[in-house]
Amino acid sequence: MVFKRMLRAFGVGGPTVDTVLTNPNVRPGEMLSGEVRIAGGDHPAEIDHVTLALLTRVEVESGDNEYNTNMEFHKFSVGQRIMAQPHQNLSLPFQVPVPFECPLNVVGGMQLSGMQLGLRTELEVRGAVDPGDLDPIWVHPLPSQDAVLQAFGQMGFRFTKADNERGRIHGVPQQLPFYQEIEFYPPPQFAGRVKQVELTFVTTPTELHVVLEADKRAGLLRAGGDAYGRFAVSHQQAAGTDWTATINQWMSQVSGSRW
Repeated sequence: MVFKRMLRAFGVGGPTVDTVLTNPNVRPGEMLSGEVRIAGGDHPAEIDHVTLALLTRVEVESGDNEYNTNMEFHKFSVGQRIMAQPHQNLSLPFQVPVPFECPLNVVGGMQLSGMQLGLRTELEVRGAVDPGDLDPIWVHPLPSQDAVLQAFGQMGFRFTKADNERGRIHGVPQQLPFYQEIEFYPPPQFAGRVKQVELTFVTTPTELHVVLEADKRAGLLRAGGDAYGRFAVSHQQAAGTDWTATINQWMSQVSGSRW
């Protein structure tokens, strides 16, 4: 009997959890819906909290070191003080809003290398948290973001990798403690003067902020370094903007300027 109580204290024979998403494909600002399914164990258990959390990998700079960590960037409670009887099946439906600044991990139907996003289900029983389920989610671009990404493809930029960086970008309405960088090699006409270009979206319910960073090559009459570009438009305006011309003009200025 004592051994059985110890097993219960460590969660053996306790309730288990499985989260089922209606559709793991979503866009920033939309709802992730589904249900948390709880199966009772071999004894009654009171579940203090059932929480869903959006997670992604974030690169953190600390002094001269860099490391990657899993970071929760949105938490949502779907239930509390739930009594799970032995072998009872419970279902908790949910709708979780995806932040507008949520990073992307699918573009043009292809997964972005290096980008991991997931929905984690946490059960808290008597103060002990069981991380439970982790379900991958696939975040696709909004039409406004897709217009910019398509322009990069049409111009001949080549995607290299994407990651999330902890920190803030000045001058934009950033809410999350990190931002996504989507990195490209430039088209041939700019390759001699620019090493790579990083694209960041900072998105609100009404506006799209596009932040560009070019890593310039040093030359005989020009210094290397980073050059920045920022564009802010409404989501509606973004669809009608000639992003190919806009980006081409910015790249021409960046590659032709003398520092």
